[in-house]
Amino acid sequence: MPQIVFIGAGSVVFTRQLLADLFRFDDLPPLRIVLHDIDGERLEVARGTAEQVAARFGRDAEIVATADRRAALTGADFVINMIQVGGIAATRVDLEVPAAAGLLQTIGDTTGVGGVFRGLRTFPVLTAIANDMRELCPDAWFLNYTNPMAMNVWWLSVVAPELKTVGLCHSVFWTVHDLCELIGVPLEGTHYRAAGVNHQAWLLEWSHDGEDLYPRLREAIERDPELRRRVRVEIFRRIGYYPTETSEHSSEYLDWFLRSPEQIERFRIEPLQYVGISEENVAEFEQAKRLLAEGLPLELEESATEYAPQIIHSMLTGTERTIHANVVNRGLIGNLPEGAVVEVPARVDADGVHPEAVGDIPVQGAALNRTYLSVAELAIQAARTGDPELVRRAVLTDPNASSSLTPEQIWALCDELTAKHAHLLPKALGGTL
Repeated sequence: MPQIVFIGAGSVVFTRQLLADLFRFDDLPPLRIVLHDIDGERLEVARGTAEQVAARFGRDAEIVATADRRAALTGADFVINMIQVGGIAATRVDLEVPAAAGLLQTIGDTTGVGGVFRGLRTFPVLTAIANDMRELCPDAWFLNYTNPMAMNVWWLSVVAPELKTVGLCHSVFWTVHDLCELIGVPLEGTHYRAAGVNHQAWLLEWSHDGEDLYPRLREAIERDPELRRRVRVEIFRRIGYYPTETSEHSSEYLDWFLRSPEQIERFRIEPLQYVGISEENVAEFEQAKRLLAEGLPLELEESATEYAPQIIHSMLTGTERTIHANVVNRGLIGNLPEGAVVEVPARVDADGVHPEAVGDIPVQGAALNRTYLSVAELAIQAARTGDPELVRRAVLTDPNASSSLTPEQIWALCDELTAKHAHLLPKALGGTL
């Protein structure tokens, strides 16, 4: 019986959606679903969620919930990682402390100061998981959803290169979905390929029945001035290729948008937005807990778009499909650094995930990607060497941070964040782990 382990299963809404997408496949064998979380209350809600979803789809599945990570990983075939180290409290620190110093972010989970500190507190846990997997399930596939995606997958490639690690994100799919909706073209029959880095890949090909759809998008933008107030549309107009993450995310990856109140108003940006999203996630957890306690059905979205269930289905049934995956750059993108983590199309079949080489991407997109990857590289090197100065230099390299704060202010901000996150950071970097 194939065993699928959810690490951080207390992310109940996401766990619910992944399970629903998995159980929508009616040709899978009986599955053993193992749920792990360090929060006992959330773990029990995850167990109830999994049992209800399996029953509603009429699937034959053994559901196990355990707070013992090693027990969960023993014999795993697939490990889905969804942890958020520090939870909502750490997220608040990542966003609110920089904002008080004059550095605004929207989400703070990918790059920049929020991404760097989120990565630094996640790396030790990833290392511990990798050590367990080496011993207990060395042949398992590690399917990572945890942000900062590029940093986390890159870190694992350094500390556990023998593990089969793939980073998964639905941003490419939903970008194409929403663009097709915008120009009135059905998603079915649409061909698309993107490449770059996670949350900043570029839509290189987008066509329907052989027709390039970019001209239609440009016409729609020309007709509607309000579209030109979207962050992603502005990036598309200046770079020439559409970026694959939301405007909320994309606004903090460059120095174009959050640098002034005028730009924030013009592009309708909501600083610190992820604080509100995190609070909504907590409310959704409480709602799920209440519905399960009352024996009521949970709301299931019509999705079947998440990549982890698709990978599992392909590997267990031999069904071939193409997804977009975050993997180590080994000749995949010629003008991005070898060894960095990039996002590219990948073929999936019974033998696993096979990334496709795309060659060079447009030079203007690669230029922005390289800055993003430099922040990640410095953060990883800081964690590897225990050099706290490299943490500060990683933040200094970020365009949003360096356009908002002086180097002296960045150093002081990193000191404050280190103190507030100390219980989650290694001693070498100023923490207490």
